Amino acid sequence: MARKKRQGPRAPMPEGNGVDILVRNVTMQFRRTKDEPSSIKEWVVRSLRREKKHEYFRALDDVSFHVERGEVVGIVGTNGSGKSTLLKIIAGALTPTAGKVYTDRSRVQLLSLGTGFDPELTGRENVYLNGAIIGYTRAFIDRKYEEIVSFAELDGFMEEKVRNYSSGMVSRLGFAIATAQDTPEILILDEVLSVGDLFFRKKSEARIREMIHGGSTVLIVSHSPSVIRENCSRAIWIEKGRLRADGDPREVCDAYEKMRG
Repeated sequence: MARKKRQGPRAPMPEGNGVDILVRNVTMQFRRTKDEPSSIKEWVVRSLRREKKHEYFRALDDVSFHVERGEVVGIVGTNGSGKSTLLKIIAGALTPTAGKVYTDRSRVQLLSLGTGFDPELTGRENVYLNGAIIGYTRAFIDRKYEEIVSFAELDGFMEEKVRNYSSGMVSRLGFAIATAQDTPEILILDEVLSVGDLFFRKKSEARIREMIHGGSTVLIVSHSPSVIRENCSRAIWIEKGRLRADGDPREVCDAYEKMRG
């Protein structure tokens, strides 16, 4: 689901006014527990004996690139390669272990589906809850509510608790909420073009294309190379945390698919 824009001072852009996003030598390292305890008792015993062991996982390793104003750039890579982590760093939701990202986060909107719903609330209540998390005002949601319900094709279901929804219904509602706002200047899309059935997917792709071609600078993560080829002016391939290629979408996606095949 879309995340609320992060406000704050804008870092000076070393590359000049033509660049909207500059990623410079970004590394992201996470600490995780090695050999997880199988019970609370085991966890307590290990803690008392100071036997808890940790290991470090490097999700991104010295990644650098830039996105010029008005570019539509796609990011491909296998699962676990750090793509979503990179988008969260750019949007300001995560701070990198090393390196720096230069962008004006007051102009950034990150759309990432699948989070922010309370299953015990109704569809209507979740529209207002999720919209508030994104940063929508109540007046804006009031104005857009019927449009959101209609786009999600959920007329007659909005007073039902979300726990009774199918995964497709939840995805459709999440997408409709996330894309209800006006097109932002910098749009970051994390796997939002794989929503619902074939008919709804075509409708969602059309909505995203409207946003893409509305003059935004766009960064897209997708597991589908065809989405990158059809919608992007440039592609970046990140594999196991390292930047493997940056250039023409067809050439980059062809190399990626060849590696996977």
